[in-house]
Amino acid sequence: MEALKSRLVPFVPLLFVLLWSTGFIGAKYGLPYIEPFYFLFIRMLATLAVFFVLILWLRAAWPSLAQSAHQMVTGSLVHAGYLGGVFAAINWDMPAGITAIIVGLQPLLTALIGRFWLQQPLSRLQLAGLLCGLCGVSLVVGAGQDLSNIQLRPEALAAALVALFAISIGTLYQKRFGGGVNLVAGSFYQYLATALWMGVLAFSFESREVVWSSELILALAWLVFGLSVAAILLLMYMIREGESARVASYFYLVPPVTVLEAWLLFEESLAPLSLVGIGITVLGVYLVLKPSRKE
Repeated sequence: MEALKSRLVPFVPLLFVLLWSTGFIGAKYGLPYIEPFYFLFIRMLATLAVFFVLILWLRAAWPSLAQSAHQMVTGSLVHAGYLGGVFAAINWDMPAGITAIIVGLQPLLTALIGRFWLQQPLSRLQLAGLLCGLCGVSLVVGAGQDLSNIQLRPEALAAALVALFAISIGTLYQKRFGGGVNLVAGSFYQYLATALWMGVLAFSFESREVVWSSELILALAWLVFGLSVAAILLLMYMIREGESARVASYFYLVPPVTVLEAWLLFEESLAPLSLVGIGITVLGVYLVLKPSRKE
């Protein structure tokens, strides 16, 4: 069993990127039929039910009161702050591509904050890789953007920045305070906090009208099992086992993979400059992950 586990571990980041990238695809399928915060609220309730069953099935140890509080803080940042900020920014007319570029600063911001907060070293090669990855992501999502007529609303920019800082600080917070907690039980409390936040937003600002359709049901099912269960457990595992800068660098691969998926599923255009950006992004992630001479 241990030998099989050691063989599968190298594939965890790849599987995480593939799953995480489909979140944008799932949202595109579901959002025409439901408002964003109510969509997230229903998704969180369904996710809580799945995790509760998993906890009972696996007989996972429940965290202590202090550990539960830490997990709820992580959930408020990584899930509620990030998802709520992104959805709000797009809802306030910020183009998805611009939102992706702003949130794309996350690996660099996480690495810089982690260097001072967690005293995690950041080599020049890793810094170069993070900057390279940011340039690549900007090319990927910006190649098809017409920026001439875009007027960014202040509230949309603020929401995107909230998403950026929330997931960056949340990743580091989980690394600092989330150790020693069963991943399944810890995730339950993360989603409990997220459900509370999304419920407040949905019942305060939305009509909560839903047009139930096969597309919405399928999108909801995939976002629950593929993203909220599988992808988040992989992310929490990587945070627990790896350096923050290296874990965060994998997020650079998400926009290029999402662009390729949109090209395959929705026949969206794929500019030649986007292909160049994909190559630069992969190079940047390689530089961050490349072992230093000391290793």
